[in-house]
Amino acid sequence: MSKRQNAKYKINRRLMCNLWGRPKSPYNTREYRPGEHGQARRRKPSDFGIQLAAKQRLKGYYGNITEKQFRRTYDEAVRRRGDTSENLIGLLERRLDSVVYRLKFVPTVFAARQFISHGHILVNGKKVNIPSYRLVEGDTIQLREKSREIPQVLEAIDSVERDVPEYLQVEYKTMKGDFIRIPKLADVPYPVLMEPNLVIEFYSR
Repeated sequence: MSKRQNAKYKINRRLMCNLWGRPKSPYNTREYRPGEHGQARRRKPSDFGIQLAAKQRLKGYYGNITEKQFRRTYDEAVRRRGDTSENLIGLLERRLDSVVYRLKFVPTVFAARQFISHGHILVNGKKVNIPSYRLVEGDTIQLREKSREIPQVLEAIDSVERDVPEYLQVEYKTMKGDFIRIPKLADVPYPVLMEPNLVIEFYSR
């Protein structure tokens, strides 16, 4: 169940950015924080505040990931060989809800979680209803035949708000996509600046 039932986009104003790059974001017209003192002059943030904001941006972008899940993903990124920042992004982008969103089968990452939970998605021909399911290179993601005419799906596919990144391939005629490779940070089309290096600093304090 979504933990952001109401005012999902309030996070944009709280973090002072249009996190998902959507035209209807309230931050586009109100570039200040929500609440009575939202327009008050603010002090320069501390190093901790900067790191915390970077963590909140990255975690918030992926929708309903809990702090526990996000920390667990970070811990796994640390254990893996190579650059921890790149490992963290790769693990987040391998989530099934992230890929369903990237393939434009749904309009938002929140919708992706619900869509998967309701059994609309097949991975390699088998139904998967776990949003955090981790894909591997070569996996095929497809909408069930009965789900292909859902208005929400057709609306998302026609949207020009975002493009499908190069590490994925999609064929809308069959509503099928392929996870080609694990992306690097530079490959991921974030609408705002993401700084996973600051996230690493935050958790390693």
